[in-house]
Formats: sequence, structure tokens, C-alpha cells
Amino acid sequence: MSGDSALSAQHCRTHCTDASSREREELPGLFCSPAGAHTHLIRAESDEGRRRIPIEPRREAESESKFPRADLWHRSGPDQPTVTRDIVRQYLQQRPDQTVLILHAKVAQKSYGNEKRFFCPPPSVYLSGPGWRIKHEQLKLCGLNESSCRLCAYMGLDSAGNSQGEALKINFEDQPDTQKFGCAKALYISDADKRKHFRIFLRLFLGNGQEVGTFYSKLIKVISKPSQKKQSIKNADLCISSGSKVALFNRLRSQTVSTRYLCVEGEEFIASARQWAAFTLHLDIDHCQRGEFCPRDGYIRYGSAVKLVCTTSGVSLPSMIIRKVNKQYAVLDVDEPVSQLHKCAFQIKDTSRMYLCLSNEKIIQFQATPCSKEANRDVLNDGACWTIIGTEAVEYTFSESRVQLHVPVTPIPTISSLELNGGGDVAMLELQGESFTPNLKVWFGDVEAETMYRNHKSIICVVPDICAYSSEWRWLRQPITVPLSLMRSDGIIFSSTFSFSYTPEQSCFPSQRVVREIPDDSDNFLNTIHQEFTRTNFHLFMQS
Repeated sequence: MSGDSALSAQHCRTHCTDASSREREELPGLFCSPAGAHTHLIRAESDEGRRRIPIEPRREAESESKFPRADLWHRSGPDQPTVTRDIVRQYLQQRPDQTVLILHAKVAQKSYGNEKRFFCPPPSVYLSGPGWRIKHEQLKLCGLNESSCRLCAYMGLDSAGNSQGEALKINFEDQPDTQKFGCAKALYISDADKRKHFRIFLRLFLGNGQEVGTFYSKLIKVISKPSQKKQSIKNADLCISSGSKVALFNRLRSQTVSTRYLCVEGEEFIASARQWAAFTLHLDIDHCQRGEFCPRDGYIRYGSAVKLVCTTSGVSLPSMIIRKVNKQYAVLDVDEPVSQLHKCAFQIKDTSRMYLCLSNEKIIQFQATPCSKEANRDVLNDGACWTIIGTEAVEYTFSESRVQLHVPVTPIPTISSLELNGGGDVAMLELQGESFTPNLKVWFGDVEAETMYRNHKSIICVVPDICAYSSEWRWLRQPITVPLSLMRSDGIIFSSTFSFSYTPEQSCFPSQRVVREIPDDSDNFLNTIHQEFTRTNFHLFMQS
């Protein structure tokens, strides 16, 4: 075993033979299958790369107390349409997924009286994946005209009773990368709404009135206005930490129509009036050599070196010093946490008063001048003053291209963590997440698992045996990794970012014969031949 696909050899390992319960407790998230293979959990490739999901060991007593009694389990019903492994295998090869991505700010400023403080940046929606095109073609083959097949969307604020209030229609635009984009520029929350948090909903329809589903954002915190006081780390929900996602926008002369958002087009930074981008904001170590990037943890403070990296393209700006802005001045001696909706400026590191600035739709470097009255300030122009705000993204992925639905695809089940329990002949995998229903089945690649519903946040399944994937499983030397997905009883497939790995146990492999020099007069020579003959015949028997 090597690389990220296996644990190091220093871990305890069980053998193909039965092991005591104590031995299994010492295995963090591992078990030995009847095939003599360890299994462990990894997270599949995502936007931010591969990540291992740590799995805590659980003792037998804890296992018995956590899982419900068998009479309380709900097994997924047999009403699932006939789905063959070939169909699932074809889906895994083609991946005709449909993805809904909602981008929005972490906080929203409340409107008072008759004013309307529209959310900035505006909540945005991206539709991607080949499944949308495939579904559109299927609907046309069924006899629907173009207007009936067209997607329609409405976005609004969920009300206090989780019902949907007034909504704005979203007009989708086709993007060069086959995505569809839309945003709600006129959403706001009034002072009549006393909630401290709310969510945004997105309802998708076909032109003929058939509902695709209702999708929700993450919770958004309501604030009255940006805090002008010195922030404290105690107010962590308003402070911005290293590694978090942010958006930057510039509003000339405080006019809404003049708002420009920092965005990336191709590999070029631009100031867009239509779209905004989320950037990962990293703290940079001050003593890094020029041209190097050394991220670190902590909260972003004024005077710190930072790095902005686009979350979609990976394009980044050079290292910059973040400065607090006060009345058109960049204050150079402030050391306090950066807060939501603060005005700030970005001084290019290792330059003499050069700042990140916009000029119409171009991003340029602005040469600031020192303040004649205060030496600790630089004079800026309007284009170098940015407002910073934290952002969130929530993504829903499903595939309905192989079924004809007349019911919404939502709620979309999402998996947040996995926990392995048991070992030996039977291993149980618990999936923890949101929006689970009794009519879901867990699939390990193209193999269906026996699935038991616990509640809307937990389902349990039996891990399929390794022999379901290969008839030559006894002789496998490399790990087998299969994606985890969920399938609803009506045939909708929900992919996930998780996968499951079967890793061969080295101690269970047939030992390779090692030829050693043995003296001719040694009595051990015949014994060695006999042992090798017996071992070889044993494995031939196992193979047959």
C-alpha cells in the first residue's frame, strides 16, 4: 500500500482469519474483508483537491448504543425500478449530471423604512453539467416545443415559517463554458423581518409548469450596518479568517448603478458590472522570499500580507498588504481584524505605494501619494477602495436524464461524513448528512448495497464484498476505489464527493519465494522445498 490510498505500515492489521474484538478496536476505520482486504474511506477529487476523511474508531459498546434497534430501521422499499449494473456503469462512465450552484454573501444588510438595500454581491445561480442538455433533448423528443422545455427560475427569501415568500424571476444567460448564469439583483430584507438569519430559495420550473425542484442557500446573517468599531476576535462570525471565501466590489460615489465586482475572465482579472467571483483569501507569511507563497492560518488583520486566489480558475493576484480605508485614505498603522463589509485597499507587496485599482472594466495598479498632513496615510482614488464580504457556495448535483419524472428532484440528499463500523464477514457503513429519505439506496460504484434508513441525517448500509468487483479478487495487489452515490426509488441518481477503497492486506498475499544460498549439507534444504510446495498448492486451492 502506498500514497494516499492506504494507511502506513505502522498501523495494526488483521489477517484473513478471524480476529478478536480487541484487535478490531485498534484499527482506526479499517476492517479486513473475507477477501483479506483492508477498506478505508477517502474523499474523491473536488475543487480543492483530494482530502482524507478521518474516521474515529468506535468501541463495541458505543456501536451498540448508537445504532437503533433492528425493529426501528426502515429498509428501502422494493418499489425501485429495475436498474441493472450496466445502466449504473454507463452512468458512471458518461456522468450525465445536472448541477445547481448557488453563490451568495454570508451577511446581508437590513433595509429600513422605504429604502431598499439590495444584497451585494447579488445571489447568483450557475447551472452546469451535460445532463441539462440531455434532458432538454429528451423533452423535445417527447413532443414538447422549445418554450415548454425552457428552464424558468424564481429566487426569493424563505419566510419565518419556511414557506416561500415573494420571488424575483431569474433570466438565464448562456456562458461560453456551456453553463447558464443568472442572478437576483433586487433582493433585500426589510426591517419588518425580525429574523437574525434567513435563507434564499431558488425554484426551477420547465416552461410547461413542471417543477424541477426547490433549492436553498446556506444561512445568511442579518446585520444593521457595517461595524465601525475596532473588531474583536470574540465576534468571530463577522471577522474574516485565512482560507475563507470572499468577494470584492467597488462602488463609485456610493451609487448602486456604478458597482463593479472583481472577477476573472479567462485568466485575466476584470471589474464586471454583471458577475462576481469568489476568492480564497490566504494569509501570507511576511518573511517568504519574493515570488513564493506561504499560506498560514489565523484571522485576517490590517497590515497583513494576503493572497487572493480565484476559486474556479485558480488564477491569483500577487501578494498584497491589506490596508484599512478611512475617508479616501489608506491607513498604514492599523492592526485589527478585518470585518464584513469593511472598506479596504490592497497595496502590492514590495512596491512603493502601488494599489489594486479599477479603471472602467480593467484592473490596474494605482500609484498612491503620501498624505501631506499625516505620514501614516496614503491618498487613494475611488477605484482603489474596495468593500470586502465573506461568501458561501452550495452545490446540488443529480441526474434525471434516464427517467421521466413528474415530481421534483428535491430535496437533494447530501453526504457530509462516513463512519465505518464492524469488520470480518460484515461491515456496516454509516452515511451522515442531510435530507435522507427511506426510498434511497447506497451504491458502491456499480454495486447496490443493502440500505437501512435511520433518520433524515443518517442511513446505514452493508459494505459489498470485494468479490463483487472482480473474479480475481484473491490476487489483487492494488487498491480498488469506487465512488459512492445514492439512488432514489424512482431512478434519480445523486452523486457525491466521497469514494470507498478496498486495500489488499499485504500479510494476506502469497509470499514470494526468496532464493537464498543454502549449504549443500544443510538438512533445511528439503524442508524448504516441502514448505514452498505446500504453500503453492494451498494458493492453487484457494484460486480454484
